[in-house]
Amino acid sequence: MLESIFGEQNELVKQALTHPSYTKENNINNLESYERLEFFGDSVLKLYTSKLLYETYPEAPEGELSKIRSILVSDAILAQVGEKIGIDKLIILGPAEEKQGGRKRESNIACALEAVLGAYYLSGRREEIENFIRGYIMIYAEDVDKHFEKYNAKDILQQYTQGIDKTLPVYRTVEIKGPAHKPEFVVEVEWNNQIIAQASGKSKKEAQQNCALEACKKLGVIE
Repeated sequence: MLESIFGEQNELVKQALTHPSYTKENNINNLESYERLEFFGDSVLKLYTSKLLYETYPEAPEGELSKIRSILVSDAILAQVGEKIGIDKLIILGPAEEKQGGRKRESNIACALEAVLGAYYLSGRREEIENFIRGYIMIYAEDVDKHFEKYNAKDILQQYTQGIDKTLPVYRTVEIKGPAHKPEFVVEVEWNNQIIAQASGKSKKEAQQNCALEACKKLGVIE
């Protein structure tokens, strides 16, 4: 699949890599962007991931499978996979989005990857999709299963604070370091009028997740 993404730029794959900013800035019909294929590819991704989880964990109840799948199909994991195979280099962006660091934006990479999966499904290349998900996404499943709280720290922290005083933790981006094409976000989290943790990440979402994990550890919610 990796070789064909780079070497076989057919119209459907090209559309899957076209960000809405490109169609907007060039007065092209927005239907030519990846949004429709991303919508479809999201379902393709969940279908094949569900199948592989069902086969890999024959004794796991539905709830556990759903928890693992929710992380495996998240923007954070998809962006890591997308960067690993170089999809970030292939996304067709409008100039403004490019200048704003859109090529490294987690959501853009994740959406493009889902759209490519949708394009492959419509092209009848379903065996390639399953092999790709098995080789690039399912490799995270064991770690997610064993260390779910690491991937779900924001929800865990929110449940904890709401259980104590029915309030939510507040995240603030306090600094953005590095060049626009490779930023590092520094985030702090406040609860009960106190800053309880600070952490960084390659995206705001990643920084917030890392920050929540540190906060959970300090509060004794996670060991």
